[in-house]
Amino acid sequence: MLTISNLNKKYSNGVCALNNVCLTIGSGIFGLLGPNGAGKSSLMRTIATLQNPDSGQIDFDGLNIVKEKEKLRSLLGYLPQEFGLYPTSTAEDLLNHLALLKGIANRGQRKETVASLLELCNLSQHKKKKLGGFSGGMKQRFGIAQALLGSPKIIIVDEPTAGLDPEERDRFHNLLSQIGENVTVILSTHIVSDVSELCRDMAIINKGTVLVQESPLVAIQKLQGKIWTKVVEKNQVESATTQYRVVSARLTHGQVMLRVYSDVEPGAEFQLASADLEDAYFAFIRSFIQT
Repeated sequence: MLTISNLNKKYSNGVCALNNVCLTIGSGIFGLLGPNGAGKSSLMRTIATLQNPDSGQIDFDGLNIVKEKEKLRSLLGYLPQEFGLYPTSTAEDLLNHLALLKGIANRGQRKETVASLLELCNLSQHKKKKLGGFSGGMKQRFGIAQALLGSPKIIIVDEPTAGLDPEERDRFHNLLSQIGENVTVILSTHIVSDVSELCRDMAIINKGTVLVQESPLVAIQKLQGKIWTKVVEKNQVESATTQYRVVSARLTHGQVMLRVYSDVEPGAEFQLASADLEDAYFAFIRSFIQT
């Protein structure tokens, strides 16, 4: 169990990255959902012991992460938002090198571990290929392979599917789903579908503040019977946003589909719609609903 209590972080430029963050995260895949600049990466870096909080506490299964960084690192797998690879190294060679750095000293054990992780991440057929020739999705899968070295108890993946094509995103989702059965996986993303497809528990964060923590299903249920749709012309969108609580405005066939939050029918031309997680996400971000 990962417990985050009253965590605060302000950078030297005055930006408040984390504002009294409190979360409780169990096993399985936990989604941390928020827009760019919401504080997701700051929280991930703090959990990963790459930076200290100004105040607050983080505990993982009784371990004080802030005070016992080295112990946490031995239990941690981390795939940051941006990570570098040696382009002239092969996948097999670099993973073997990283396994050695992780403390897997026995050559036979290391060879077996590397082969197993390459197979798990569907990279066995590319193990002799230089990493400079890997696609974006292959690089992300290699990133997961290195994060799994040492059988970590907690795995952090920060914006892992950004920039991936739909096929690679599906592969990555399947891989994360398989990994998340036995360990704690924290998935930080601004892509709502990542959370809706993978996570049983989530939090929405914006401007360094956690707006809500609950299951995606509960978040959606809060909006059932309160999402209404109407098609308008493009030049009507601005006036609609002042008149209604517009959750989203989606372009469709040259017109705009408004999705509006309202306890009652907002107008005769509106139709009741089934709510989804994207509706919940925008409703919390725009403070239409609060906990």
